[in-house]
Amino acid sequence: MSARREITKKEATEYARASKKAKGVILTRLVIQLGWSRANARRQLNHALKRRGPASAVKRNPRPRTYGYDTLKVLQRVWLMAGQPCGKYLAPIMGPTLQNMENHPGSAPFGHEKARYTPAVRAQLLTMSPATIDRLLAPCKALLYPDAKSSTRSVANRHREAIPIMTHVPEIDKQPGLVAIDTVAHCGHTLKGEFAFTLTVTDVFTGWTMNRAIKNKAAKWIVQAMDEIATKFPYPIDHVHSDNGSEFLNDAVTKWCDVQGIRMTRSRAHHSNDNPFVEQKNGDIVRRSAFNYRYDTPAELVLLQELWPLVNLRKNLFLPTKKAVGYRLSKTGRQVRDYDAPRTPADRVKGTGVMLPPERAAVEELLREVDLAKLTRRISGIQQDLIRLAAAKTSSQARVA
Repeated sequence: MSARREITKKEATEYARASKKAKGVILTRLVIQLGWSRANARRQLNHALKRRGPASAVKRNPRPRTYGYDTLKVLQRVWLMAGQPCGKYLAPIMGPTLQNMENHPGSAPFGHEKARYTPAVRAQLLTMSPATIDRLLAPCKALLYPDAKSSTRSVANRHREAIPIMTHVPEIDKQPGLVAIDTVAHCGHTLKGEFAFTLTVTDVFTGWTMNRAIKNKAAKWIVQAMDEIATKFPYPIDHVHSDNGSEFLNDAVTKWCDVQGIRMTRSRAHHSNDNPFVEQKNGDIVRRSAFNYRYDTPAELVLLQELWPLVNLRKNLFLPTKKAVGYRLSKTGRQVRDYDAPRTPADRVKGTGVMLPPERAAVEELLREVDLAKLTRRISGIQQDLIRLAAAKTSSQARVA
């Protein structure tokens, strides 16, 4: 490279003074000597006349900013109101989210950023790419919560032998009605003592998710929560898939499934990928909304029970999901997953045709009436109450305490 630079600098002065025909001769000579194309040789000669020192020392003019500070502040507000989704999910719903916030000015959805929300800012938000959204929001995303713990303990019993294993969804079950279930422990840093749990129930194909807070993992609380969820699900549940936790493989839960006419399957022990749909919801909904603090008092349990219907309402009506639809070959020849366009669980449910006209009309009316900003503000209030009650207690149980 140093020899090429020396030759280029030597020829650059002569090239600048030469005639058109002489410039062609110089370019031909450089192509033969250095192996460059004529276009690259011409480019290097022009650059050699402008710069001083090596090319690495040349300061490049930075590209001007496309999005101003007003756009950034409004984007942060919209991201908070929408439930803090990633850029791939926020970009497709940017238009409906802004429209919902505009339709409910009484709840002050834009807060202090209302003066910044101009037509120009709105146009920039609608044209912003998912990668740009993630890049601009990166400083706002703080991951300062304690690590989560798993409370699943596989116990060999007769139910484990009787309930069949399902490692992947068969073709006959690729329709609404198959739900994956799991529990999340709100134990903080230690599994000692009694603490609250959250039961997650999510439909594999529509993404419709419901959560319920329970006092502990006793079978009676699981049955009570499942009974409530089944009555409020937008369509019948006909198949339940769980892991090998003892809270699911017991007489009470299996009897409830038999009475309801629900088929039950389980994952393989120590294979969390056999139940990936609910594991994803555990992180995206439960851990993101209730964090990793320890909740072991009646007051905290009441707050969790109040939190989940609000979180589920926002998630099912406003936040989109992507579903794997198959495989494709990448440019490098690798087989990669192919996903469909992001859609909200409510849109996916309406597209399946499993809801009756009255139920469909009720969902449409709910979508029009729900004030997203007011809903998010209520969720944030409950979260602040939970943090106030549990943060100090959880930190005191850490190993470094």
